[in-house]
Parts: sequence; structure tokens; C-alpha cells
Amino acid sequence: MSAILLQENSETKDQPLREDIRLLGRILGDTVRSQEGEAVFDIVERIRQTSIRFHREEDQGARKELEAILNSLSPPQTARVVRAYSFFSHLANIAEDQHHIRRTRAHALAGSAPREGTMGHALDEAAKAGITTQQLKEFFDGALVSPVLTAHPTEVQRKSILTVQMTVAKLLAERDLGPMTAEEEETNLESLQRAVLTLWQTAILRPTKLAVTDEVANGLTFYDYTFLREMPRFYAQLEDHLRKTDPSWATTELPSFLRMGSWIGGDRDGNPFVTAPVLRQAMRMQSTRALQFYLEELHTLGAELSLSTRVIDVSEPLRQLAERSPDPSPHRKMEPYRRAISGIYARLAATMRNLDGLDAPLHAVGDAPAYGTPAEFGADLDVIDRSLTVNGSAALAKGRLRHLRRAVDLFGFHLASIDLRQNSDVHERSVAELLSFADAGVDYTALSEDERIDLLVRELETNRPLASGYADYSEETGSELDILRSAADARARFGADAVVNCVISKADGVSDILEVAVLLKEAGLLRPKDGTLDLNIAPLFETIGDLRNCAATMDRLLSIPTYRRFLESRGNLQEVMLGYSDSNKDGGFLTSGWELYKAEIALVEVFAKHGVRLRLFHGRGGSVGRGGGPSYQAILAQPAGAVQGAIRITEQGEVIAGKYSNPEVGRRNLETLAAATLEATLLHPESAAPCTDLFLQTMEELSEHAFKAYRGLVYETEGFEKYFWESTVIGEIANLNIGSRPASRKKSTSIEDLRAIPWVFSWAQCRLMLPGWYGFGSAVKDYLAQHPDGMERLRAMNRDWGFFSTLLSNMDMVLAKSNIAIASRYAGLVSDPALRDAIFSRIRAEWQDSIDALLAITGQSALLEKNTLLARSIRNRFPYLDPLNHVQVELLKRHRTSDSGEQIARGIHLTINGIAAGLRNSG
Repeated sequence: MSAILLQENSETKDQPLREDIRLLGRILGDTVRSQEGEAVFDIVERIRQTSIRFHREEDQGARKELEAILNSLSPPQTARVVRAYSFFSHLANIAEDQHHIRRTRAHALAGSAPREGTMGHALDEAAKAGITTQQLKEFFDGALVSPVLTAHPTEVQRKSILTVQMTVAKLLAERDLGPMTAEEEETNLESLQRAVLTLWQTAILRPTKLAVTDEVANGLTFYDYTFLREMPRFYAQLEDHLRKTDPSWATTELPSFLRMGSWIGGDRDGNPFVTAPVLRQAMRMQSTRALQFYLEELHTLGAELSLSTRVIDVSEPLRQLAERSPDPSPHRKMEPYRRAISGIYARLAATMRNLDGLDAPLHAVGDAPAYGTPAEFGADLDVIDRSLTVNGSAALAKGRLRHLRRAVDLFGFHLASIDLRQNSDVHERSVAELLSFADAGVDYTALSEDERIDLLVRELETNRPLASGYADYSEETGSELDILRSAADARARFGADAVVNCVISKADGVSDILEVAVLLKEAGLLRPKDGTLDLNIAPLFETIGDLRNCAATMDRLLSIPTYRRFLESRGNLQEVMLGYSDSNKDGGFLTSGWELYKAEIALVEVFAKHGVRLRLFHGRGGSVGRGGGPSYQAILAQPAGAVQGAIRITEQGEVIAGKYSNPEVGRRNLETLAAATLEATLLHPESAAPCTDLFLQTMEELSEHAFKAYRGLVYETEGFEKYFWESTVIGEIANLNIGSRPASRKKSTSIEDLRAIPWVFSWAQCRLMLPGWYGFGSAVKDYLAQHPDGMERLRAMNRDWGFFSTLLSNMDMVLAKSNIAIASRYAGLVSDPALRDAIFSRIRAEWQDSIDALLAITGQSALLEKNTLLARSIRNRFPYLDPLNHVQVELLKRHRTSDSGEQIARGIHLTINGIAAGLRNSG
């Protein structure tokens, strides 16, 4: 009975979601009918009904009927059907996001306890654990939580599509605000119809390949949607919560510990299009977005603060600020706040001209000196705040002004810190070339690691430059020096926070880190004379071997006195980045997760030994195969001591749009990162540490078995590379206009050279999701063969160890999104029948073994039994997603034979977009 009531309650809660999906589906259907004709609408509807019948009843007759319909379509009909189902996925995503917001608001209105993942819940848990106010203040003073936006070659969303989707989301939200009059209902419905029509008439695909500056512009969109306004609101809500619960917080303004980062425009690893001019342009574009926002807010604030000295008093600093304003209007003579703000506007307009070469959106009232730093601008806003507060207008200071002051502190004149990233091989070649010119006869590449370290340390102890204006360096070395000098210039122009971090891809030794230090010295970003280092040098350990050796590498690095002296100028803090994507491609899902976990434990011990602060930067992707999954659980599952109040995490591809295009959803995701960081730092959840050494030993055995199975398939099976390229859309992805970066690091088809992102994305498209589970079934089978009583131990690990339960939860999600029947159709694309049968039979067996093992350990009778929200989402959308896979297979067949025209290629690209939208976290 209780199970029935629970199901009924869940269905009641989901009723608004079903209504929204039906409404949007009906509008989309009407749009298809009106735009494409009754015949196309009838085809779309037949496909929909047949697919639903197949899913609900597993009717094989329905499957054959579905395939027959899809195979009979002409190329123009195919394109229209694909667009219809792609847009349905987009609209379903919007409805689900709105439903999450609806349920969150209902939870709050009911007065229920704060949910997990909120700051309210984190602070409540801290109070229960006896965490003092002083401990909380120390946490906030030293904390850093930084989502870092990246661009990569599987981002399929166009900005034009996102803009229309935001309109649909706002219109759906309007319907939740309360009962509408008949006229309001009609207006809202007509607006939705116009938005869906605009969506239908907007091209899903880009006509040309993106440039890096296009990716910068796309990334900036999310500042308009979410970050510029929602991050200040997050701080305001957090401060208000603290002040209500503890009077000692009454006058405290929290430091800005939650900050944005970006790789877009600075990540040149394998991307030849990221150059010094591109970095400079990216920085100007970011600065312009921040300054335009401030100017718009100042203009509105000036309209709001019409206070007159005939009615109120002002502070002397405010009076002086008003007197310095170039505002000549006699109408504002008795309105000092407006005069002060017009003067601030004039100074900020001059700042924009100086920094970005652009005029303000509205003309300033007169000339005024530009601000030298964001702190000067913030100080003027503080004068307004203090005057309002002490003269009976404190309530006016708590609105727009409060948010603007926080925004200036958060975003400065640079908006977001751009990380620099380059491959260690490039650094090595550049340093070798510089040394060969500076010291004839020195062959750096021929030196051993010990000899390299000794030479590099000597260079770091002297002020002599290696680079010469008279030397003719290679294009690569010249580019490296130029981009570092541009970074130095950006820091001078926009503030020290403009460029803070330098990431080294494929780091595997101490010399990789010291090479970057030498290059930074050439740009004036490291100064031996006073022991100053301006940037954090962050090695990125990516492969399984690098993860296993990273602690030893850092131990040796931190033992070098010269490097430690520079580290002291960085607050005795060293950042280390861990690569989820490449370690997964290298060793498989289970081994990657385990080696990352072990690496963190070892790094914590090494850094404690040297007395250096560790900050981990997690290179997570959207998919589970690239370290994705729920952020809250992932952070809490870190080993004890790994968070230490600071964490940086990459946000990539379509995940950025999913998390941050909707303001409320975006703020909730930001809050989740902050809440998890607080809990992981102060509460040390027991789930983050294994209960017994037996758990560690068991994981080691499982990892060994999984590693053997994964490597055996991917790297040791003859013909696997051919199977991968023929059974997935990897070749077509490489040609899709979805990013500026090539899909492979080199011009080859080898899996070693392929980037991890398109590797994972390709497996998602064919619904196998292989990087998110392969090897687990074999691992459990082999383990139980050696330990017949081991199942109870595995169940205990799932019950008592956060790391293991999170791993299984993520795998549960991936396996539920997979579909072996659809995957078999992609396998049919492989031209060699023997190769196809040999490899796919292994994949199918491992898929089933992995599901069986997962269910046995978790005690579930079906996948996602304990994740009803995701199970509902899959149930709602997969009947609409599967037809896209069937169409994609047929189009791939035609494309790879004689029929490879533009319409076929375009149809394939449309299906890629639609499937990615339906899966949401596939890249």
C-alpha cells in the first residue's frame, strides 16, 4: 500500500510536468502541420505513436513498423522528421528544468528543511556538528570555489537556439506564477506559439565552423543569462541567512569565494587557433561585457536614487563625490546620489574607452578620469552604500547597489580569469630552442631528467633572459612567448585576476613544471630577484601512469628550495589538475576513478609532509565517462583532506547550457558547488573515507580486473580502431561545425591521438556509453571467482563508502541511457562481418554482466530504481529519441556508400544535435 501511495504522490507531483510537455508538444505539432503540411505531420505522429508502443509494450512488430517508416523517408522528409524530434528534446529539457524549479519553490513554500546541495542544508549540518562561527568565517576567508567554462568539439547548441529556448522557459515560468485571466492565458499561449515557430524557422546547424572568438561570445552568453546577476544574489541570500541565524554576522560581508574561470581563448593545447591576438581579443570581449553591465546598472541605479537633500542628509564623502561629478544639470543640484552616480558613470565610460576602445551605451554627462583599478570603482560605490546606511536609507542600499558592489568585487574589469593551457611537449621544444640560442652546444632534449632539473633550476636563480630580439625563433616558440607576454599585458591592463593559472597538459615530470617557470620568467611573470611568481603553475596529470606517479613528481618538486621560494609568493599554495577524460580513455571507467582517488590521497600526504597548501582542479566533463555526474555527490565523495576549502572544476560543452542557461537553475548549481565544498571541508563526511583497509584492497583488485578487460578490448584487440570508426559517428563529428578545436591531436585515426571528448561523445551517440561502464562486469565476475563470499563485501562498500556508491550511481545512470538493441544497429555498419560479430558480442556480454553486477550489489531490481527523477525523464523522452538513432543509422549507411550528398550529411548532423539534446550529458 505504501508503495502505491508513494507512486500516486509522485505522479501527482509530476502532473504539471506532463501538462507542460503535452502543451509544448502540441504547439510543436501544430507548428509542423502549419509549416510543413499535413503529410509531414502525419509521418511525425505515426513515428511517435509507434515508438511509444514499442517502448511501452516491447512490441517487436512495432519496432519493425518503425524501421519501415523511417527507412522509406526521402532526404527532405528525413530532415523535417529529425528537426521535429530534435526540437521536442529541446522543449522537453526546458519543461524538466521548469519542473525542478517548481518543485524547489514548493519545497521552500512548505517550510521544509533545506534540501541537500543548498547552503541552508550545509550550514544546518555544520551547526549540528558543532562548527563554530569562527570556523565558518575562517572557511569563507580562505575558500575558493571556481567553475571553469571550457569550449570543446562536441558543443552542439547554437546561441540562436539557446536564446529562443530562454524565451520559452520564461513563458512557462509565467504560467506558474498564479491563475491567469483568459486574456493573460491567451497572450501567453500566443507568445509560446511564436517562440516555437521561431525555433522551427531557425537553423539548428551552424553554416560555418566556429572561430575561437565565436566560442568566447557563446561563453559570454551565460554571463547575461546567469552569472552577472545570479552570483551577487547568491551572496546576498547567503549573507541574509547567516545574519538571521547568528547576530555576530550582522555587519559581515562575505569575501567573494565563488568565482568564475574560463579556458576559452587561453587553452591552446592542440588548438592552433588560440594565439596571442586571440587571447587579447578574448580579454577585451570579457572586459566589455563586464563594463557594459556595470554601466547599465549604474544608469538604472541613478534613476532609482532620486533622494533630495531637502528631505535627507548625506555623508561628507558622498557630498564630495557628488561635487566631483561633471554633471552640470541644475535639475540634479539637490540630488547628490544622482550626481555622484553620473560622475561614477563618466569615470567608468572613460575606463571602457581606455581598456576596450569602446564608448558607453549612453553618453556620459561630461569628461572624467578613468578608474585605474576595479577597487577604485568599488570604493566609490562603497561611499554611496555607507551614506545610505547611516542616513536612514539602509533598505535602499540592499537592492541594486548591493548586487552591483558584489558584482564589481566578483568580476572586476576582467569578468573571469582566463587560464593558459599548453601541452608539455610544446613547452619542452620552446625551452630547448631558447637554450640552444642562449648557450650554443646545449642540447636540452638529450639531457636526462636529473640534468634537465639542474639546468632549469640554475636558470630560475638568475635574472638573465634567454630570449633575444635578434634570434629567429620557430613559429611555435615565438607564439608561446607572445601569448605569455600578452598574459602579462592583460594583467597590467585589466587587473591581476585577469590571468592567474597556467595549466600543463600531459605533465609527467618535474622538468615539465620548471620549463613553464622558465618561460614565465621570459615574460616577466616570474622574477628571480625578489622570488615572485605571478601565476599558479598547475600540472595536469592525465594518463593512468601519470596519476600513479603524480605524488612522487610533486614530492620531488616541493623539495626544490628555489621552487619553494617562488611558491611562497603564491601564498604557499600549489594547484594540481587531475584529468578525468584522458585517464578514462586510457584505462577505463573503474580504473580511472580509482586511480584518481588514490592520487588524491597520495597528494594530500605529500603536501602535508611539505607544509604546502593543495588545491585540486578537477578536469571533469559532462558525461560519466569523462568524470561527470552530480557535482554534490562527487565533491563529498572526495577522500578526506582533498578539498581543503578550495576546488576548481571544469564545466564543458552542452553541460554549460544545461546548468547555466536558466538563471534559477544556474544559481542552484552554483550553490551546490559551494555547499558541497563547505561540507567536504568542515564536516569530513565518513562516506569520503573507506571503513576498512579491506575496501581499499577490494577496489585495487576490481580495478586490476577492469583495467585488463578495458585495455584488452580497446588497445589490444586487432581491428578495434576500425570497428570504432565504422560503428560510430566519429568521422562525421570531426566534420561538424561545432568547435574550433580538431577532434584529434594529430592527423591520424589512432585512439591514442583522439581527444577524449569526441571519443566519449561518439559512444553516446550510438547509445552504448561504453566509456562509462566497460570493464565493470568483468571486474566483478573475476573478483567473485577469487572471493566466492565477496558479494557481501561489495554491498557493504556501496552502503558505507561514498566513493564507491557514487561510482555505482553514475554507472547506473549511464547504463540506463544505453540501449543495446539500438547499439546493435550501429554495429551493423561495420563492413567486416567477422570483426563486427567478434567485437560486438564481447561488448554485449560485458554490458549485460555490468548491469547484472550493478543490480546485485545495489539490491535494485531494475536500473534507476532509486533515482525516480531520472527514470521518469528517460521514460518521457526516449520514445522520442530512439527514432533519431534509427534515422542516423540509415543516413550513415547512405553517406558511406554512393549516396553521400549534402542533404544526407546535413541529416546526419541534425541527428547528432537531436540525440545530444535528448541525452543532455553526452559529451
